[in-house]
Amino acid sequence: MKMKQKLIAGAIALSAMAGFSVPAAYAEVSASVGAANMYYWRGYDLGGGAALSAGVNYSAAGFTGGAWTSSGGEAWGTEYDLYAGYSIDLGGVTLGAGYISYNYADMDVGPGDFAEVYGSIGFGPFKYTYMDNVANAEEIGVGYDDYNYMTAELNFEKFGIKYGLHEDDASHLDLTYKFNDKLSFTYGQMIDDADGGDVEADGKFIVSLSLPIE
Repeated sequence: MKMKQKLIAGAIALSAMAGFSVPAAYAEVSASVGAANMYYWRGYDLGGGAALSAGVNYSAAGFTGGAWTSSGGEAWGTEYDLYAGYSIDLGGVTLGAGYISYNYADMDVGPGDFAEVYGSIGFGPFKYTYMDNVANAEEIGVGYDDYNYMTAELNFEKFGIKYGLHEDDASHLDLTYKFNDKLSFTYGQMIDDADGGDVEADGKFIVSLSLPIE
């Protein structure tokens, strides 16, 4: 099976709609460090063994922005992401949009070279997200064409289920158990492999730990 290269999803500001309220003005800064037994991305193990990460996030009145870094996958190495987004609650229906830039020092991929925008809609435990590539860094030799990716998910207090579909029809299903706010366990299974080979019979088991910095 051909390994997919990583092009993650991200955030661009969505203008507030007239006549609807946004959250009361406030500002919050949070930071965390994390670890997982693999770099799991959209149904694929990107290799390189365990992955370490850290991030800082600023949010105020529905807007969010921040930076996230990881030890990365086997192919592209160390990664840092820059993102910004906005979400609004329209009385039970939540809309969101955003932009994120994915950057890889070892590949000479910097801010704006690799990016996605996304739009999402949520109602109760259900959420649908559509992601579209807007910068693919083809000119610097990454060699990845425009693409899109979408997810449909159900999230509850302890359990979550996500179906992900790539533009080339590769798809996967993730089942997650949240032990607490810091520790979660995910089982990921490919459903269809667009490369034409056999779908991996063995699923992937991911253990993720996230610790806030206070």
